Amino acid sequence: MDYITLNNGLVMPQLGYGVFKVPEQDVYEAVLEALRAGYRSIDTAMIYENEAGVGRALRDSGIPRKDIFLTTKVWNKDQGYEETLTAFETSIQKLGVDYVDLYLIHWPMPDEDLYMDTWRALEHLYAEGKTKAIGVSNFHIPHLKRILEEGTIVPALNQIELHPFLSQKAIRDFCQKNGIVVEAWSPLMKGRDALTEPVITDIATRHAKTPAQVILRWHLQHDIIAIPKSVTPSRIRENLDIFDFVLSSDDMKQIDQLNRDERTGSNPDEMHKK
Repeated sequence: MDYITLNNGLVMPQLGYGVFKVPEQDVYEAVLEALRAGYRSIDTAMIYENEAGVGRALRDSGIPRKDIFLTTKVWNKDQGYEETLTAFETSIQKLGVDYVDLYLIHWPMPDEDLYMDTWRALEHLYAEGKTKAIGVSNFHIPHLKRILEEGTIVPALNQIELHPFLSQKAIRDFCQKNGIVVEAWSPLMKGRDALTEPVITDIATRHAKTPAQVILRWHLQHDIIAIPKSVTPSRIRENLDIFDFVLSSDDMKQIDQLNRDERTGSNPDEMHKK
């Protein structure tokens, strides 16, 4: 495993396991499988409705809590200062933990104008030691600038949709300049066109790797944290098998040139309370 150090000194695995849309009844076995494979970073969220199953898997894994990096997020309808504090308590009760390693604002919802109140709640939780780091998800540059101007803590991380067809270079550059680590959700484009793109399949053939492994390696070599999701044991393990090869600068350049600003999810500027 490779690791990235966040701006407060906390060390985070560069490859994690995401559980977006994994049903509660399936997430227990999926997380156990991921932990058995060697993952030590698990990413969930209130809206995924599977925090209880994630927490049960963490406890039953036999792995010490301190050795697992756990992320969850506050959902849109729970934004606001007091609402966020209440939502956090609900999340840690469901997870069955005393703290989380990283707590994120799931979406900025700029039209609702609540994310600064929500951020102040995260700063409070951080000061109390209930979360070891705080950050944001799906934040564009204007949203980040406001946090930097009005908040007292620089976000440790910004989790955004990011893959070869949506490389988000402007946001990545802004985050790097301001000490904010970038984490990719949907790093494999949800299994869509990126996995069959000839540029990527050709590079995969040359390295005797799968297209998914090449894409994940591309993320890591750009200092991006990636959280691929799969419930298939063989793919869970395949996604982790990316530390025994390196993409050349030419490989990286070819993949960089695939960007076409294509989203699989919502545009953060258009997300509203749900």
